[in-house]
Amino acid sequence: MPVIISGVGYILRETVKGLLRNRWMCLTSTGVVAVTLLMLGIFMLLSLNVNHITDVVKEQVEIVAFIDDQADHHTVAALRQKLADNPAVREVRYVSSEEHMERLSRQLGNVLEGYDTELDNPLLASFEVRAVVPENVSALAAEIERYSGVSEVFYGQGYVENLFSVIRVLQLLGLILMMGLSATAVFLIAHTIGLMVMMRKKEIAIMKYVGATNWFIRWPFLLEGLLMGLVGAIIPLVVLYFLYQHALDWVTASNVAFISMLPLREVIFEVGQYLLPLGIGLGILGSSFSISRFLKV
Repeated sequence: MPVIISGVGYILRETVKGLLRNRWMCLTSTGVVAVTLLMLGIFMLLSLNVNHITDVVKEQVEIVAFIDDQADHHTVAALRQKLADNPAVREVRYVSSEEHMERLSRQLGNVLEGYDTELDNPLLASFEVRAVVPENVSALAAEIERYSGVSEVFYGQGYVENLFSVIRVLQLLGLILMMGLSATAVFLIAHTIGLMVMMRKKEIAIMKYVGATNWFIRWPFLLEGLLMGLVGAIIPLVVLYFLYQHALDWVTASNVAFISMLPLREVIFEVGQYLLPLGIGLGILGSSFSISRFLKV
């Protein structure tokens, strides 16, 4: 037990000594980690909010199935049941012709003033349908259009398909950029820590000659990499916290209604779940890969 405690103490002392002795290189390595993870974190914030806005837009996509004005009560009831039983349908809502007229009156304001909407209402009743998978709205609309009692189907034909195409392209670009930034982070961190290890290759060689095991030599470097990765991940998280808070305040002050951003705590927690393990992991892996070739003496 005393030997283990002594060994742990030595490793911790060597870790602290190594960080102090090579403090400028350590600061450089930590800075590289911080800057790289900050870029990755900013992109993750953008990606999370783009996905959130996309989900909000998808929730608003619906099919309006106008009911034939010649359809009787039984036909309408059967149509409602058929829509409700369709496994591709998530929600069905009946909208009467009177409710359609009320909505139109609210939208147009004084334009319909003096018009007797109760006696002369040309608008058809309808069912508003939301799909389980919004991307399949076109196929579902084509199916509903063939149902008995349906006069016409509208879901924003043309615009919806273009919207989903743009979303798919954005998601693909996001995935490519995320992978590219991650690969860049691995390369930069491993290369920078490798330079620091190279500066201590004589020290490593001496320790090998006096009988030190590979793991005994490796541990201080691994702890250094862990600490640099941890600090390098905490710094961008703090920066991202204040940047995102500023962005939220700007959106609120600007009254930009079409931008729906995720709450601060939720998004920082989500990003932190990735950046902290990534920073620590990259620091350890960078140290491990960089020191391995110097242990072959």
